[in-house]
Amino acid sequence: MGFIRGFGQFWYDLIVGDDWKIAVAVTVTLALGTAALLVFGPPSAVLTPVLGACLMAAFAIALRIDMRDR
Repeated sequence: MGFIRGFGQFWYDLIVGDDWKIAVAVTVTLALGTAALLVFGPPSAVLTPVLGACLMAAFAIALRIDMRDR
């Protein structure tokens, strides 16, 4: 049981780390990218830059939320 708990804590710390908002943003962006691939077929030249822009925007929003409290 200790191995399973340690394994879960390792993956939680690796994926979530210090900021859960960034982990959620990456997960949502990857889900949107997967949905776009399923709807539109093979990746187009536009999909990669759009997903990259979504990740950067999500990071900027998470940073803005964290800096707002200070």
